[in-house]
Amino acid sequence: MPIDGITHAIQLAVAPVFLLSAVSTLVSVLIARLGRAVDRRRVLVSAPAPLEAPLAASANGELAFVNRRIAVIYAAIALAVMGALLICLMIAVAFMAVLAGTHLARMVAVLFVLAMLALIAALALFLREIYLAVHTVPSPLR
Repeated sequence: MPIDGITHAIQLAVAPVFLLSAVSTLVSVLIARLGRAVDRRRVLVSAPAPLEAPLAASANGELAFVNRRIAVIYAAIALAVMGALLICLMIAVAFMAVLAGTHLARMVAVLFVLAMLALIAALALFLREIYLAVHTVPSPLR
């Protein structure tokens, strides 16, 4: 295999690597938000049992919102990681196609589209989680 082919394959892999960096930043933000939501759930769940009725109702309402947020964040993380895995697979397929001298452009394109769909869905869920966080009515429990 001539060095030109390997150089070209490395050049093709550079742009998706920057995309992987952006996805890892998104996953870091999502994990931080998940940690905060889980911590808040712990506070709400560990509240003393004999709460006054209005306070208990408020805490239960916030707990339901926090549980929804946790589910949405988890799904967003799963989709972002799936997108990252698809990007890695796309890089590997593109590199192997150059090394083997085959034409797998269609497969690379399909992997890229799937990765973008996963990332679009992850970002949409991230936006949904932010909406839920902003519209949660906090209970007086701290």
